[in-house]
Amino acid sequence: MLTGELRSQIDAIWNAFWTGGISNPLEVIEQITYLLFIRRLDEAQTLEEQKAALLKRPLERRVFPEGRDELRWSRFKNTAPAEMHATVAEQVFPFLRSGLGQGEGSTLARHMKDARFTIPTPALLAKVVDMLDAVPMDDRDTKGDVYEYMLGKIASAGQNGQFRTPRHVIRLMVEMTVPTPKDTICDPASGTCGFLVAAGEYLREQHPKLFQDERARTHFHHGMFHGYDFDSTMLRIGSMNLALHGVDEPDVRYKDSLAQDHAGDEEAYSLILANPPFAGSLDYENTAKDLLAVVKTKKTELLFLALFLRLLKPGGRAAVIVPDGVLFGSSKAHKELRRMLVEEQKLDGVVSLPSGAFKPYAGVSTAILLFTKTNSGGTDHVWFYDMQADGWSLDDKRQPLLDAELLGPDPARVLSEAEHAKNNLPDALARWAQRAGSEREHSRTAQSFTVPKADIEAQGYDLSINRYKEVVHEAVEHEAPLVILGRLKALESEIEAGMSELEGMLR
Repeated sequence: MLTGELRSQIDAIWNAFWTGGISNPLEVIEQITYLLFIRRLDEAQTLEEQKAALLKRPLERRVFPEGRDELRWSRFKNTAPAEMHATVAEQVFPFLRSGLGQGEGSTLARHMKDARFTIPTPALLAKVVDMLDAVPMDDRDTKGDVYEYMLGKIASAGQNGQFRTPRHVIRLMVEMTVPTPKDTICDPASGTCGFLVAAGEYLREQHPKLFQDERARTHFHHGMFHGYDFDSTMLRIGSMNLALHGVDEPDVRYKDSLAQDHAGDEEAYSLILANPPFAGSLDYENTAKDLLAVVKTKKTELLFLALFLRLLKPGGRAAVIVPDGVLFGSSKAHKELRRMLVEEQKLDGVVSLPSGAFKPYAGVSTAILLFTKTNSGGTDHVWFYDMQADGWSLDDKRQPLLDAELLGPDPARVLSEAEHAKNNLPDALARWAQRAGSEREHSRTAQSFTVPKADIEAQGYDLSINRYKEVVHEAVEHEAPLVILGRLKALESEIEAGMSELEGMLR
């Protein structure tokens, strides 16, 4: 958790960019990403130098070429603003684009190949470098929290239906799917890699001994995390996000998930966590034929679901966000995809999210779909949860409704009834764990309940919670018709008497 002082430092850096002439939030975070990467490279070389000095042997790995110390953060930060600006623009960025920073094949080096330096003035660069240098980046938690806080400032949706998934919703989805050290995790619409970061943090918390096993440690750093996106800016930001959260070499690469053949990735992943674009533009002619073979549609949200089924190993599980239209849409493609999830795979649960969960980016109503790929059915009961509140106001401001330690799916203590009314996430997580037990006993008037597969089939595979939820109606006792007529007659007589009395007074 960031301190107030650290938040103020980040806010000041952000404001410096705005007053310095860079007002596009994505451009701000991109330029900060480059500068943090440059600082990280210098810290990596410093660590290598200290290790070599301690062991009294040559450097095992040299980040910067010998005799090129002017490229290093620790050197140019102390030069005059004009000289610093010239060095960064004419030497440091060409060095980044060369891919030499972390080796030709490394993920970050690959994404830095088209790095653009757009800080316009020496004064702004000097100011920002000084401010970033004062931000403590000594440990992984602080690095990650700082970058997450910066990402939270990206306040505009992308052009292809992209918008940032709230961190607490990501955390809920991660905890519901329970990642393990043996999982291979993928987000085919990775953006800033928030899902992959959260999965990594969950594993660090739940499996602290993971890094004592060489095979598990190698898998974590080099084989566990996979993300695709077709926005090069997002790839850079996502790669840096994972790097600052302590993942050495994630597989984050350019890929138009819906337009490319998936032969190399088919049944490659054991866990998919994603919030795919809902309303993205789609080139139907270039859409992957293997996806259209599953479901013939132009709707990106349906094609992504088909993609998830293609990418998952048998036994693999998924937690993905979909617009409500997926749950009840009446087109042939909608119905067929839902039928496949229920009849051919194992649909585990549907969590209806509050309608303001994605404000200010979008007001669309959404849900979390949780399913397991079996290729042989297995759906028995489907668990439904009607989430009314996620801990934050559901308007465009999205202000927290509770203290920080009471937000998210893991509050510091058990929430009271009044607090639960503001944050349903802990309750959803607890009930999810009981979906095969006590949840089966709930009536459909409860906040969560299960529905047998036969009932879902009878409703044409409609998965909207309102199709199954029952509303409690209070019993009202009505008077007999003759009694009501008698009361109306008496009231009529009273009105006539009142009118006569009024007429007498007016005379």
